[in-house]
Amino acid sequence: MSGSSHLSIATAETTTINDWSELAIREGDGLEISLLWSKSADRVKVTVLDQRLEEYFDIHVAGAQALRAFYHPFAYASRQGINFSDALGEAANLQPQN
Repeated sequence: MSGSSHLSIATAETTTINDWSELAIREGDGLEISLLWSKSADRVKVTVLDQRLEEYFDIHVAGAQALRAFYHPFAYASRQGINFSDALGEAANLQPQN
């Protein structure tokens, strides 16, 4: 999917990985960003995977900030002191296109 973005929002059926349920995912330019929720822990996190650079990080966020962190994960990672390569940050333009 080079140069394009993909956003899918899960409905009643969610994918469960351990206790984490995938609520939304978006992909583009080798990046995969997921919004996950844990029912048992009542926590939300955003995961970012750069398949080109083979780098990965997650960000635990408050529920009220979940969508904002989903659309701006690099800003949230920076605020939390999560280090990632400069190239990964530059490749992060996954805003929905109109």
